[in-house]
Amino acid sequence: MADARDDWWLIGSAAVALHGADPGTIADVDVVLSEADARHIFTLQGIPSAPGIADERFVSKIFATWSDAPLRVEFMAGLHRSEGGVWQPVRPRTRVAVERDGWRVFVPARTELAEILRSFGRPKDQLRLAALEAL
Repeated sequence: MADARDDWWLIGSAAVALHGADPGTIADVDVVLSEADARHIFTLQGIPSAPGIADERFVSKIFATWSDAPLRVEFMAGLHRSEGGVWQPVRPRTRVAVERDGWRVFVPARTELAEILRSFGRPKDQLRLAALEAL
């Protein structure tokens, strides 16, 4: 993400862990980024991307998976979630820098991450929300 020109964030279980809560299993790292950065970074890094496939809850305009890291990384540009049948953008407003092992990553502020997890509504997100709110 060093080549990113716009703000980007980790969300999901990795972000919960970076806030200091136990998210349970971390199967992958979810990155929300701008469409412009997705096109730019994926081209530079040779990461294949495609339009995201909508399910009943989520769709992203550009989606890519990078498997060359210890955990799979899922990139979502133009991420939207369904709220009552209406697609709402998922674009955090807050941005907190977290330093780990010489790397700097960004997550939404704890209260905003809680809002995002609550809005996702899946059982695994509710467990992560409970862990985050227990801090």
